[in-house]
Amino acid sequence: MQTPNYIKSLLIPTTSKPQGRKAWSIDLEQVWLPFFTATNAMGDTAIPSADIGCPLRLGYDKAGSVRFSQSGRPVVKIAKGIADNVRMVKDNFTANLLAYAGSVIESNGDGYKAQVELASKAGEPISQHDKGQLDSALQARAQAEAVAQAEAVAQAEVEEVKPKGKVKELVPA
Repeated sequence: MQTPNYIKSLLIPTTSKPQGRKAWSIDLEQVWLPFFTATNAMGDTAIPSADIGCPLRLGYDKAGSVRFSQSGRPVVKIAKGIADNVRMVKDNFTANLLAYAGSVIESNGDGYKAQVELASKAGEPISQHDKGQLDSALQARAQAEAVAQAEAVAQAEVEEVKPKGKVKELVPA
């Protein structure tokens, strides 16, 4: 089996990197809007023109008030017609990737199995190193928490022993 060109083209790096609002990590203005405008023009989709004309919408809560994020900024979301179609493209894309992998497993099972074994062997030292680092970090964290807790208990005991209220000093006359 030969790899289809549309799969090969996905693996070639591109030089342009869009900098706008993203949907599924793909630029909304530079990619999704022209794509969905084209699919509407061809009759492949029926995304409302208002969604394409105004793709970013102010978010509202259930009571109808404008929603704000924890940082105090208003919540802006992508219009439902566009968001739904992006989700559908994502689902179809995922299905195509899985179908391709399945066809390779079916037609070149030995090659696929060899790649899995090669990747497993190559990843083992990294996995072991990360496991050791995580174990060490968790032990250090537990020790730091134990020390902090012991210090807090000791501080609480000192506070308990201190006299409460005003204490009159006895001054010799």
